[in-house]
Amino acid sequence: MISLKGKQAQKKERKKKANKTVLLIVALFILFSLIIFFIYSPRNSQVTYGVTFSKPFSESMGMDWKENYLALLDDLEVKRLRIPVYWTEIEAQEGEYRFENIDWQIEEAAKRNAKIVFVVGQKQPRWPECHIPEWVNELNDEQRESEIEETLTTVINRYKNNPAISAWQVENEPFLPYGECPIITKKLLDKEIEIVRELDSSRPIIITDSGELSTWYDAASRSDILGTTLYRIVWNDRLGYVHYPISSLFYRFKAAFIMYFTNVQKIIIVELQGEPWGPTLILDMPLEEQRESMNAEQFSKNIEFVKNVEFSEAYLWGGEWWYWLKTVKGDDSLWEEARKIF
Repeated sequence: MISLKGKQAQKKERKKKANKTVLLIVALFILFSLIIFFIYSPRNSQVTYGVTFSKPFSESMGMDWKENYLALLDDLEVKRLRIPVYWTEIEAQEGEYRFENIDWQIEEAAKRNAKIVFVVGQKQPRWPECHIPEWVNELNDEQRESEIEETLTTVINRYKNNPAISAWQVENEPFLPYGECPIITKKLLDKEIEIVRELDSSRPIIITDSGELSTWYDAASRSDILGTTLYRIVWNDRLGYVHYPISSLFYRFKAAFIMYFTNVQKIIIVELQGEPWGPTLILDMPLEEQRESMNAEQFSKNIEFVKNVEFSEAYLWGGEWWYWLKTVKGDDSLWEEARKIF
C-alpha cells in the first residue's frame, strides 16, 4: 500500500515529466519555425513598386481619369500597374461588350514599357468591391455563374496575346467577407482559375488575401503568386483609428510558413496603404480627417516598413487620391513622396 506521501511524490514526478514534455514540444516547434523562417523567408534587398489604378474611382473624384492615368505613367514614371476590369464597365448591357477604355489603358502602358497585372472577375478593387451589372441581379445562381464564366472567357481571349500583361489576378480577396458581394464559393473560384489556366498557361495566376485578417492558406494553395494587402492605420467603428501593432517579421514569418506548406512560387503586396482609411469614403471625409490615417510622413513610414518585409513587389493604393490632392487641393506632398520611389 502506497502512503499519502508516496502518492504525492508520484504525482509531483508525473507533473515534472509532463512539464518537460511540454517544454520539449515548444522548443522543437520554435526550432522548426526558425528553420522554416531561415529557409523560406523572403530576402529581397530592393522592392519594385507599382500602382493600382481605378478609372471609376478617379472619375468619382471629379477628375479626368485619362489625365490622372497619364500623369502616373509620365510624371511619376510608374512601370507596374494593377488594372481592374470592372464587369459593370465592359458589359453594362447583356452581351454588349465595350473594351475601348481598357484597350486605351493597355496601349498607353505598352507605349512606355509598363507591365500590367490584370484583375478579372466580379469582385474587384474599390468599393463596393463587387461590380456587377444590374441585369445580372435578375438571374438565379446558376445563370449568374454561367455569365461570370462567359465574361471571363471573353476577357482572357481578348487580351491573352498582349505582351503588356504580366499576370492574371482572379477575383479580389475572394475569401474575405467584405463589401457588397454575393459569396464567391470555392467551387466557383476554382472554376474561374481553371478557365484562365486553360486559355492562357503562359502567365502566372495571382489570388489575393488580407494581410492581417487571413491565414493566406486558401489563396496561396490556388495561386502561382499570392498577393497580400498591407495596411498600417485603419478605422474601426467601435475602436476608432487602429494602428496595427504588427512588425514586418509577422509578414515574413507568415510568408515562410505559407511557402513551406503550399506550392506558391512568390508573394507580393498588391495593396499597400497609400491613402486614408477613415469613418467614411474619401470624398465624404474632411481633409483633416483624411490626414489622420495618411499623410506624407505616414506614407514614408509605410515605405520603410515594406522594405523590412522584403517582398519583391508592392502595388500602392492611392494614385488617384495623390493626384486629386495635387490638382484639386493644391497639396503635392503625397505626389512628391511617391515620386521618390518610382
